[in-house]
Amino acid sequence: MPVVTETHYDHLFSTGKVRDTYDLGDNLLMVTTDRLSAFDVVLPTGIPDKGAVLNQLSAFWFGKLGAIVPNHLLDLVLDVGQLAPHRSALGSGDLSPLVGRSMIVRKAQPVLIECVVRGYLSGSGWAEYKQRGTIGGMPLPPGLVESAELRTPMFTPSTKAASGHDENISVDQMAAIVGK
Repeated sequence: MPVVTETHYDHLFSTGKVRDTYDLGDNLLMVTTDRLSAFDVVLPTGIPDKGAVLNQLSAFWFGKLGAIVPNHLLDLVLDVGQLAPHRSALGSGDLSPLVGRSMIVRKAQPVLIECVVRGYLSGSGWAEYKQRGTIGGMPLPPGLVESAELRTPMFTPSTKAASGHDENISVDQMAAIVGK
């Protein structure tokens, strides 16, 4: 199974760490690649079918939560025929790599917050703890070691940077950005 780390179609709208987005006119096509990002760095080797799994997990949760919080999902691309109406926007390339790893979405203003639930003290949480003894401004007990299991999972929001590093923020800072 080939690894899909880049997609090359017409009308590229944006490229993120793991997703490529194409302008379809009224809507967008979001393609979840097999690129792997860790600590805000895209690693050189992808994981086969990671994009398809992540895309379908996202679609599952958008479907489950759509009645509670409206979202941008219009259609999960499960058949190349679904892309036929958008051929002029995508060009003449093979569209089969998009099946299962793409969704057609409404154009919307993104909420640039990443929601992280941590069970272990690692990554940017460990870096903040070493400096301030906190994660997202919430104090933790002294003397914890890297990758220590947290007593209870912690919700630790961060900014969602287009490039560079996401920044841990407090729940109050998140609420100031998106509302309570």
